[in-house]
Amino acid sequence: MKTLRLATTAAAFVLSFAAAAQAQTTLRIGLAEDPDVLDPTMARTYVGRIVFSAFCDKLFDIDEKLNIVPQLALSSETADDGKALVIKLRPGVKFHDGEPFDAEAAKFSLERHLTFPGSFRKPELASVDHVDVVDSLTIKLALKAPFSPLLAQLTDRAGMMVSPKAAKAAGDKFGLHPVCAGPYKFVERVQQDRIVFEKFTDYWNKDNVFIDRIVFQPIVDATVRLANLKSGGLDLIERVLATDLKEVRADSRLKVATAIELGYQGVTLNIGKDKAKGPLSQSAKIRQALDRAIDRDAINQVVFNGEFQPGNQWVNPGHPYYQKSLPLRARNVEKAKALLKEAGVTPPVSVDFLVPKGAETETPAQVIQSMAAEAGFDLKIRLTEFATGLKQAEAGDYQAYMLAWSGRVDPDGNSYVFLHSDAPQNYSGWNNAQADQALDEARLVTDPAKRKAIYERLANLVQDEEPILYLYHRRIIIAHTTKLEGYKQMPDGLVRVIGLKLK
Repeated sequence: MKTLRLATTAAAFVLSFAAAAQAQTTLRIGLAEDPDVLDPTMARTYVGRIVFSAFCDKLFDIDEKLNIVPQLALSSETADDGKALVIKLRPGVKFHDGEPFDAEAAKFSLERHLTFPGSFRKPELASVDHVDVVDSLTIKLALKAPFSPLLAQLTDRAGMMVSPKAAKAAGDKFGLHPVCAGPYKFVERVQQDRIVFEKFTDYWNKDNVFIDRIVFQPIVDATVRLANLKSGGLDLIERVLATDLKEVRADSRLKVATAIELGYQGVTLNIGKDKAKGPLSQSAKIRQALDRAIDRDAINQVVFNGEFQPGNQWVNPGHPYYQKSLPLRARNVEKAKALLKEAGVTPPVSVDFLVPKGAETETPAQVIQSMAAEAGFDLKIRLTEFATGLKQAEAGDYQAYMLAWSGRVDPDGNSYVFLHSDAPQNYSGWNNAQADQALDEARLVTDPAKRKAIYERLANLVQDEEPILYLYHRRIIIAHTTKLEGYKQMPDGLVRVIGLKLK
């Protein structure tokens, strides 16, 4: 009888252990690229922002209507003269290493964004003169001048808070083992394979975190990503191809969430950093000719089944800051040929065309290549892994670069970092004093009508000199298994994990 009781007890233990193991839930997310460094101060990729949303909370966030809402902050108040911002912080917040999040930690994080060598956040916080600690849960940002996009900047990486203890100890290696204050904490990263996080038990909003682990897996091939989702190897994938939408919608095991992005897809043209001194860097007429050779609507219809939105500016046509005075130009091959003749060049005009690997970039690049050929261009497509391509763009080792921007709530976030002459992501190397003046001036103005007029001046300059050919605005297409509940898509394209449940 004793032996039977022992066997029964052992069986119960095994069943209990199995039930506990089964209760552990893992959300597997397929990414279109492998992110760059997981340090919010130094990061610059869209996929990186998706990963950050799981583990690195910000002072503020946005809601479905693009309103700015508190996250690690509780509230904010701007001084009457616009030259100071007082932020009240959420009490009881801890970093993943157990260190408290308080005013000193917030001050450290913001100052790190501003002063760390090579920081990509520095221009986003350029107007901040210094940060003061008012009390243990209040900071004051003293500004050099009014800065209208500031709150919007703090809804993204510039507002992400890092553990001072961990950041000081790690120095420039912080991205290898990041420590933030989000719902999940970092476990491991294997380059080009996986990034693993586990639930942070001391998270300030832990009652809304229902999944135990998150694994991000970079899978460049969109077809392979979708196949993994359908087979059960993944639970959610980003950047589903528009041409696959019909198939996904027809699958009863899958759901689709979409929104038109805040950002844009474009071709950046190397004007000021082209080591080869190619034709695009020598004449605006040649850049204009390339623009006139492209049929944006045809790209949308042929490549994306009409699901995307053609555009010619850094915000989409439905955005309040879109300039209706500059409508889309129709394709005009004869005009393109005439511009090349005026520029004094003889076709074919050879151009090194840097294109990130992936169907969503390769296919439109091939269509652009074909269109441009009819006008006298010979675009030589050079496929490159995404992070490698960014490094080459920074170094000026390209002539045209197929580059997307995921977008920001404020128009400054889509323009300044790429178009201002001294901005770190001005891959074009464009240097225009009037453009710099407009970009700086727009940061000082809060009235929407006045800001829009300033951006109209800028848009005209960009259309004339063509540092970037804005092509279209993607539909963010997320597909996930029906086992995943509570998912909502917002126009910033991020995958928010708070509130998600796996059946």
